[in-house]
Amino acid sequence: MSLKVRKKKNKSGSTSIHIVDRTNRGYKVVESLGSSKNEDKIEALYQKALNRIDELENNLLFISKNNDRKNQLIDILSQVTTDNFIPIGDELIFGKLFEDIGCNQIFKTINSKLRKIDEKIFLFKSLVISRLLYPGSKLELIHYLEYFKKQEISIYKIYRFLDTLYQDDVKTKIEECVFNHTQKIMDNTITLTFYDVTTLYFESENEDDLRRIGFSKEGKLARPQIQLGLFTTLEGYPLSYEVYEGNKYEGHTLIDILQKFQTKFNIKNKPIVVADRGMLTNANIAYLENNNYKYILAYKIKNIDNKLKEQIANLPFVSDGAIHTIDIKNKEINYKETINNEDIKKKIKINQKLILTYSSKRAKKDKRTREKALEKIEAKLNKKNIAKSDLKLSYYAKYLDINDKCSIKYTLNNNKVLQDEKLDGIKGFATNDFTISAQDVIAHYQNQYEVERAFRISKTDLKIRPIYHRLETRIKAHVLISFVSYTIYKEFERKLKLNDVKFNFSQKFLRKIIEHLIALKIDDEIIPINPSDIQKQILNAIKN
Repeated sequence: MSLKVRKKKNKSGSTSIHIVDRTNRGYKVVESLGSSKNEDKIEALYQKALNRIDELENNLLFISKNNDRKNQLIDILSQVTTDNFIPIGDELIFGKLFEDIGCNQIFKTINSKLRKIDEKIFLFKSLVISRLLYPGSKLELIHYLEYFKKQEISIYKIYRFLDTLYQDDVKTKIEECVFNHTQKIMDNTITLTFYDVTTLYFESENEDDLRRIGFSKEGKLARPQIQLGLFTTLEGYPLSYEVYEGNKYEGHTLIDILQKFQTKFNIKNKPIVVADRGMLTNANIAYLENNNYKYILAYKIKNIDNKLKEQIANLPFVSDGAIHTIDIKNKEINYKETINNEDIKKKIKINQKLILTYSSKRAKKDKRTREKALEKIEAKLNKKNIAKSDLKLSYYAKYLDINDKCSIKYTLNNNKVLQDEKLDGIKGFATNDFTISAQDVIAHYQNQYEVERAFRISKTDLKIRPIYHRLETRIKAHVLISFVSYTIYKEFERKLKLNDVKFNFSQKFLRKIIEHLIALKIDDEIIPINPSDIQKQILNAIKN
């Protein structure tokens, strides 16, 4: 088949643009691109026809009416099996994003002890991309490479690579790569950082220095776990992370990760730190104040001192979205600072703005929670031999008075119940930045959803947990790989949004479509199959 573009003059004075096949000394119209009398439009149609010829000639599955070409293709395809079709979407989409972020350069700039640089880049890239398209165990990656890419690699080689991956200089370089990319797409201005902690559990029941049984946010109470602390931007783009022991109190992680974050990146204009109420400890507030950080922290309204609680309870919250502000001046807080392994008691005076907002939906939830708690109280009080251990750390214990002059006796304090009821539906936020409006404080905190979404993506889409590794180096390497995978996931989202590419299906299904970007491999030649319209939109978005 020999395709050409033909301009044909019509009796009406217009010119038609055709793609024709000149095989066997004749002309057969393959496609008609349209007609026009305007020279510019004619030229545009001509260029479109040239581009279309490239598409047709590169598509082995295109069959014209020419019998010789048809028979030739049928002969070729009759010898093709499914083994000849190989996936290329992983490389074309996520492989390109991996390179755009700069992660392929990491091993060329670090410790010279890391031999076989190309092999290590290949392994790291494969492990990162497999988290996106084929999340699961490392064995699944081995099977994928063997079956689809005809590349054999042993599980022991992957394990040896993981053992070398989580060295401090490697992790630092990878974090720098991700941070620099995020800073670039944020126009070198990071105004807000969001911090949160989640837990990742293990299938094994054995504990060690890192894997410890602690408070699980996933309901895995008897399983060892680790904690993952993550910093993101307002839009959920990753900045930094740290791994902590599973039984560490989450409120004690903020100072550590902030110190490391500042040391690594030496940020001159410190961003506002936004965090959940688990970070609202006196030590954290003192550190933020002493180190000139502005912050927005969720406030524990029902756990504050009675005077402030009564002041809040008397505020008129008449409708959803109602906002009140209370200025807290020269509040003295006590905290401990560890110096040379010794806890030193200190005090600091702070000024805060407390923003309060109301939601009827939240009020109904608070009411339901309290009613369930009261039901449990009644069940406990009806027991003959009730012990303190029955109520320890229970939500409903705050409604009780304990009289233990002679014998332990618990009684329900109805006044405490009524006071608690007055605070239903009220949520509070504390900030030391008096230049931010109350509406902006609430809006900024609500974007905390993005870091929660990051955890959800990591756990569901990337299947970061459960973790099957036993050695600490491999556990941390696994988290590091997932961190880079999440970075690519967010960059993929950003590229689609930037190019206004939208689909009426989930990201998970979209990744299935990427899996089906394929090529035909005959001998040593790889010939891409023409992508679908959806695949073309994705490819074009990634290129731009």
